[in-house]
Amino acid sequence: MSVPLVSLRGARYAYEDGPTVLDGLDFDVPEGRALALLGRNGSGKTTLMRLLSGGLRPDAGQLSVDGTPVTYGRKGLLRLRTSVQLVVQDPDDQLFAASVAQDVSFGPLNLGLPEPEVRARVSEALAALDITGLADRPTHLLSYGQRKRTAIAGAVAMRPRVLILDEPTAGLDPDGQERLLDTLEGLRATGTTVVMATHDVDLALRWADDAALLTPSGVRCGPGPVMLADRSRLAEAGLRLPWGVAVESLLRGRGLVPGGGELPRTAEELAGWMVRREG
Repeated sequence: MSVPLVSLRGARYAYEDGPTVLDGLDFDVPEGRALALLGRNGSGKTTLMRLLSGGLRPDAGQLSVDGTPVTYGRKGLLRLRTSVQLVVQDPDDQLFAASVAQDVSFGPLNLGLPEPEVRARVSEALAALDITGLADRPTHLLSYGQRKRTAIAGAVAMRPRVLILDEPTAGLDPDGQERLLDTLEGLRATGTTVVMATHDVDLALRWADDAALLTPSGVRCGPGPVMLADRSRLAEAGLRLPWGVAVESLLRGRGLVPGGGELPRTAEELAGWMVRREG
């Protein structure tokens, strides 16, 4: 079995003067997979993401990258953050520089890279997020969607192997969501492993290879279509059944498709599927 790109073993974390959020957690991020992280509010999703990215240090347990334990000194965290980057839900919590290009350059500059390399990384990240034309735009004049893309570009400029996104589609209109998903597919095509925390089970079913459900009894991981069709585990995680799974159950129950046939996961796919079937 291949070594996970990032793994937590026996992780425990409690906030000061607060309850234990995670205890004895084992969690793996396999390389090259799109992983959706789902759970009710307060289930520990944000804590888990911060543990994976080094923003928090577990009270017990071990974080590893490529099987090598992470250390929490300056050098160890620097190595971790060149491999794993977290983009928080609210871009205003992450953006602080005067212009888009300045903000995106912050991480590479902190790595001590030479100026030509920094410029190359900024240009690459802006192009990946389709915001090259915004390079000189003041960050306070950006739309919400543009601020989201700028925050992600700042992480991408670090060239991480794992990009962790906290509710990246929240607050975006449908067109903005589609453009962001296209961008994420482009990043995956260039070798970036993407982890997305989301409450949107329909998005997770459509997008993710694997799904991790955070429940009071622990984390449950597996292939997205399998995990997101498990009614008992979804209920334990405080989540509803995805639209696509309900449609599949209805169509199969009425004998409209043979067993094992590929079924739609979105309304658009359903419309196309019906046209093909009736044709």
